[in-house]
Amino acid sequence: MWLGIVTIFPDLIRASLNEGVVGRAIERGDITLETINPRDYPLNSYGSVDDRPYGGGPGMVMAAEPLAACVRSARENVKPRTLKTALLSPQGARFSQSLATELSQLDALLLVAGRYEGVDERFIKNYVDLEISIGDYVLSGGELAALVVVDVLGRYIEGTMSNPASIECESFTDDLLDCPQYTRPRVFESLEVPEVLLSGDHCAVEQWRHRQRIEKTWKRRPDLLVQRSYKETESAELRDCVSHAHPANLETIEEESLCETTK
Repeated sequence: MWLGIVTIFPDLIRASLNEGVVGRAIERGDITLETINPRDYPLNSYGSVDDRPYGGGPGMVMAAEPLAACVRSARENVKPRTLKTALLSPQGARFSQSLATELSQLDALLLVAGRYEGVDERFIKNYVDLEISIGDYVLSGGELAALVVVDVLGRYIEGTMSNPASIECESFTDDLLDCPQYTRPRVFESLEVPEVLLSGDHCAVEQWRHRQRIEKTWKRRPDLLVQRSYKETESAELRDCVSHAHPANLETIEEESLCETTK
């Protein structure tokens, strides 16, 4: 997969991706990562890539032409592959596991890290395919958000994970949080590992883990459960979890979450 990042701080990107699973994937050639600096396409001899906003107001706005030049350069670099361009922006669609899965199928993705008060809207209209937000807060720039996206996408690249099954069991896979995890020792500060995990009964272990995923999601992120479709066995598990924890909310969950079940 080809990944590009448009940034005025390319050294920050390179330093951050030297380690970890993504760094190893880049080293092996499973991921091709390039940084493109808008300052290589400045507005003037001073190297400017921003200007004052029309209509007044605080701060500066990233100009359209330097960013557009970066996209055009990336398109040439990835030919004959098709390039998709995403702008990291607080106004974008919320980044999620499902969106990451979709983006990981692309051959080439360019991430534009905005700065200052934002970017010229005309650049967005002419060059950006989608806007992505990693949360409801504002960063000083889009570089950290771009690194989050790269790290998540990197885990989908074949060969990146030593055990590909890890991805299938993680939080947000199938809109459920992950189950509790334990390792040695068996007892830590009077807390014991659940007996079922020591039983050797693989079927019982899987049932326990799935029940724990549903229960944890209900307690911590019930919004995820509303958007799911359920198998009949899952519906029963969720009803049981809710009835024990919040009996008054069972009717609401049944109406919103369990109205459609799949066998």
